Amino acid sequence: MLQKRLKNTWFQKGIKQKGSIAKFIAFIFTFISLFSSSCQSQHTNQSNMESFVNLDTCIIAGGCFWCLDAVYQNMEGIEKIECGYSNGIVKNPTYKEVCTGRTQCAEVVRLFFNPSKTSYEEILTVFWRIHNPTTLNRQGNDVGTQYRSGIYFTTDEQKEIALKSKLAVEESGLWIDPIVTEIIPLKDFSVAEDYHQNYFENNPSQPYCVYVVGEKVDKFKKLFKEKLKN
Repeated sequence: MLQKRLKNTWFQKGIKQKGSIAKFIAFIFTFISLFSSSCQSQHTNQSNMESFVNLDTCIIAGGCFWCLDAVYQNMEGIEKIECGYSNGIVKNPTYKEVCTGRTQCAEVVRLFFNPSKTSYEEILTVFWRIHNPTTLNRQGNDVGTQYRSGIYFTTDEQKEIALKSKLAVEESGLWIDPIVTEIIPLKDFSVAEDYHQNYFENNPSQPYCVYVVGEKVDKFKKLFKEKLKN
């Protein structure tokens, strides 16, 4: 009887020891998995940061920012786009405030582009053709100072390129009426509300997207087939 009890006790201890070892092994595997995921995440974040460090940026205005956003989403070399507001008298305005016209802000897009795939000059070549730069504070039925045409430079080089680009368009006779696009330094850029970002793709059946934004996208695809993303 005693021998049997001793045997059972030894067996139970063995089970407990094996259970402890199993838990320890499971802990080790969990730790390794978490450490590997963390390293991979850090590597991915570092790669993303490095890729954005190598990008140039520019800011333009040409009517509703949904239109510019949608067009440049299709252009080769454009890696990221932010719809936003700039060059007004109010910092960090809301969309509702901008729509009143009292902030004097323009609806703009900030383009992050890869200079090895496209250039500031090419971006402006598209810019002059996918909106009407001859209508003051207006694009189609969108009327107000927030819909003005503008190029907001951040460096002297951008200023020089923008002025030369405008002159070339004027001399080409692309537009009959005088170009009213303002070319001035960038002031107080702020990112617009989340729902404005990539609006066309997220709301393809919205009437404005169908009849206004979609028309500009189609125009870009027709005129600049060689600049389309693969």
